[in-house]
Formats: sequence, structure tokens, C-alpha cells
Amino acid sequence: MEEKSAPSALVADLGGTNVRFALAQADRAGRPRLNCVSEFAVLQFASLSQAAEHYLARVDAPRPRRSVIAVASAVTGDRIRITNNPWSFSIAALKEELGLDEIHVINDFAAIGRAVPHLEPTELSSIGSASPRAQLHGADRHYAILGPGTGLGVCRLMLREGRAVVIESEGSHIAFAPGSDYEIAILQHLMKRRPRVSVERLISGPGLHNLYQAICAIDGMAAAMDTPESITAGAREGTDAACARAVELFCAILGSFAGDVALMFGAWDGVYLGGGLTGTLLPWICAGAFRRRFEDKGRFSSLMQTIPTSAIAHAQPGLLGAGAWAFDSQPA
Repeated sequence: MEEKSAPSALVADLGGTNVRFALAQADRAGRPRLNCVSEFAVLQFASLSQAAEHYLARVDAPRPRRSVIAVASAVTGDRIRITNNPWSFSIAALKEELGLDEIHVINDFAAIGRAVPHLEPTELSSIGSASPRAQLHGADRHYAILGPGTGLGVCRLMLREGRAVVIESEGSHIAFAPGSDYEIAILQHLMKRRPRVSVERLISGPGLHNLYQAICAIDGMAAAMDTPESITAGAREGTDAACARAVELFCAILGSFAGDVALMFGAWDGVYLGGGLTGTLLPWICAGAFRRRFEDKGRFSSLMQTIPTSAIAHAQPGLLGAGAWAFDSQPA
């Protein structure tokens, strides 16, 4: 069968703010290929079903019979509730509404984990100087994938005999561990608003705003910025000291958390950063504090120095990974 006539799968990547769709096929090398990529704001639609029908009506292609949907939420049963947006749905009902023969729902960072083995070198940006370690023939490889967007995603990836095994997690909801007296003051400030402060409360789009507000309160400054975009713009333009401090601290805490995740997962072969904010903050992430805090793990610092860290530069890793899941999961 010619590649162009191969059946497509509807793939989607549903985050807290946007939902992305594509039709995925496997190319001759087995790499997922994305066609007809579209992105919509979640607030444009009342439901995922409505958004998917809108997308399918716009594409000039046969209607797919299979779908893989990556969601920014834990997937523990039929009912899915998205952590940072108002949508919820039943997997079984969505299958019927879209007229699908088969549907699979996976965590969004599990999808990114599935994408990692398919990334080209040009689709990665190295952070720091650590190089990939030499591998023993037939040895398993262990990685972690994490990153900030509307929320904070975390998953573990193991390559076993070349096959990707992804372990989903909600690791972003572990408690925030301050790394300095100033970060203790930030935690104390945030605990006045909520009794428990998870890492996601600081390392995400809303988390950047939380950090900025805490810095302004602690340092006695006026909090003039009200969105993550305005905070990053203020830091980039050098017009607001609190913005600059918030962005720098964000990247430092992200590095500390990434190092903790590497230790928890035994991700000795590498850590990958995804998420919508990573590209925006990459100049600050590469400036040094991220990697310094990543490596600063006491008795394990020498080991941490050998673990490579990279930012994912692929435009749609969630869709790529959903496509990989669709075709990797097919019987031989």
C-alpha cells in the first residue's frame, strides 16, 4: 500500500489553555507524520467533542476511525477531568459521539515521552555540557520528561530493547521544597493563601505569576504585571526588576525540581524539558541557574553532572507522541 493511502488516526493534545489536532500516519521508517495540524483555544468550545467535530469538518480527508488523545490530567478511568480547564468527558461517550471504532486517552506528558525516541537532533536544544553516556549493548535506557505550561507535566521513559515504555505520573503535585532562605519566605507567603503548596503552584504559567506576586510582596514592590506573558516581557526588556527576579528564580526552581525528578526516576540517561513555557524561557534556562540547581544534590552531585539535559524544540511533541502511540500500539 502506498504511504499516501495509509489510514490516518485522529490525534489530539489537550492542555489547560489550548487543544491541538492532527491526522497522523506512520512513514516508511515508522516515524509518525502529522498532517492538517490545527490549534484552538479551549474557551472557543463547550466540549472536546465539539472541538473535534469542528476540526474534522475543516479537513479535507477521510474521517479517521481511530483516535489517540493526550490530556493534561491523570487517566485513571472512563471519566476524564482536565486539571487546568473546565472540560470533562467520558471516554466511552466521546467514542460514540465521534463515531470511532477505537479511542485511547493518555496523559499529555506520556505522549511527549512517546515522542522522544522519534525526535531528530535538530529538534533538541542541549542545556549544559553533559553528553549522552555510552550504552552497553542491550542495556535499558532511563529518562525523565517534564516541563511547565498551563500546568507542570512529569513522566518517566524507559527504552527496553528499543521499545518505549512510558510511566505516567502526577509528579508536579508533590510539595515544593525551598532551596534557599528567600524561597522559604516565598513558601511562607504562598501558604497564607493555601495550606499546601505544590511545585506546580510555582513552576507553571500561573506559578510564574504566583512567584512574581510573592517577590513583590516580600520586597515591598508594586505588582504591576498580571499575566505570565507580561512578566516574561518585563524580564526580557529589563524594565521591571521583580519580573527579572521571578523569571530567574523560576528557572532555578525548575532546575532543582528536574534534578529531584531525575533522582526519583533513576533517569541517568537524560532529562528532557517540554511544555509551552520552556521555549519562551530557554535563554534564562541556559544561563546557568537551571543546570547549577539541577546538579546541586549533595552526595549525588558528581552523578548529576553526568546527566544530559535537553529542551524539546519540536513544534508539536504531544501530537507526535500521540501518533507514535497510535502506531506503536498496533499489532504486528
